[in-house]
Amino acid sequence: MSDSHTMPVDNSAAKPPAMVVSARPVVLAAPGRGEELQVSVSAPATGSDLPVIVFSHGFGHSMNDYAPLANFWAAQGFVVLRPTHLDSRTLGLPADDPRTPRIWRFRIEDLTRVLDGLDVLEASVPGLGGRLDRSRIAVAGHSWGAQTASTLLGARVLDSVGVPGEDMSDPRIKAGVLLALTGLGDELTPFAVENFSFMRPSFDHMTAPALIVAGDHDQSALSTRGPDWFTDPYTYSPGSKSLLTLFGAEHSLGGINGYEAAATTDESPARVALIQRLTSAYLRSALNPGDLSWKAAATALEEDPAPLGQLQSK
Repeated sequence: MSDSHTMPVDNSAAKPPAMVVSARPVVLAAPGRGEELQVSVSAPATGSDLPVIVFSHGFGHSMNDYAPLANFWAAQGFVVLRPTHLDSRTLGLPADDPRTPRIWRFRIEDLTRVLDGLDVLEASVPGLGGRLDRSRIAVAGHSWGAQTASTLLGARVLDSVGVPGEDMSDPRIKAGVLLALTGLGDELTPFAVENFSFMRPSFDHMTAPALIVAGDHDQSALSTRGPDWFTDPYTYSPGSKSLLTLFGAEHSLGGINGYEAAATTDESPARVALIQRLTSAYLRSALNPGDLSWKAAATALEEDPAPLGQLQSK
C-alpha cells in the first residue's frame, strides 16, 4: 500500500497508547459509483479481537482528515476505517455532476461497502489479518458524516409529506458516536430546504446505542434555530443514548477535523482531549458488556471542578 507507515501515538488515555500502523489508500471496487472507494485503515500494531470503528467525514473532507480521533482510537485498541466520500474536495466533483443529488445516498452506501469489504481492508495492513472482531463494530461521524452514520443506526429521511423513507440500518453496527449531528428539518433555512432535501430526519427508529456530541456555541447557517438544534438526535430518539454538551464549542468541537486545521474556529486541545477520552470510553463499554470505562469517564467529568461539558443519559 502507498503511504503505509508505523508511528507512535502519544496521547493520555485510560490505558497506555499502543503503537499504530496505518495504510492508505486501500481501494475497494465500487460499481455504479463512478469512483473507486478509497479508505484509510489505522490499527494498533498488536492485540487480537480488535473492535472496529467506521468513520464518516464531514462535507469536503477525506480519509486524510480527523487524525486527532483516528490516531487516538487506534492507539486505544480500535481498528479505524475512514472512507473518502464523493463530496471530498480531493475528488473535485463539479456541482453539476449528475451524482450530486444522490451523494447523501452514496455516502451511506460507502459505509456499507466498507463493512462488506472488511476482508480486503484487513489484508491491507501487514500483520492485521485475523485480528478483527466482527461482532464489535461501531459507526461514527462528524457533521454530514454524523448524518450518514446515523442512518446505519436507524435514523430515516422523511419525504416531502413527512413519511419516513426506507430503513437503512445495519445489524452489524452495535453502537455509534455522532458528532455535531444536525437536528430536525422543520426549521431549515430556505437554502437548506432547496439544496439538502435529505436534511429531514426522523430519529424515532434510531434505537442503537449512541453518544451524541453537541457544542453549545454551534450556530448553523442551515437552520433558523440555535445550538440546541444539535441536541435533537438525543431528544427525539429512543433510549440507550447519551448527550455530551461541550461548553464553548462550535461546529469543529475544538478541532477534531485535524491538527491546526484552517476550518477550526474554536481551537481547544483540552476539548479535543476530552472528546478523545469520552468517545473511546463510551465505545469500549458499548461494545463490551460489563466494561466500566464509560461509567468511570462519566463520573470523572461530573466530579471535575472546572468541567468542559456536561453529560445526560437515558
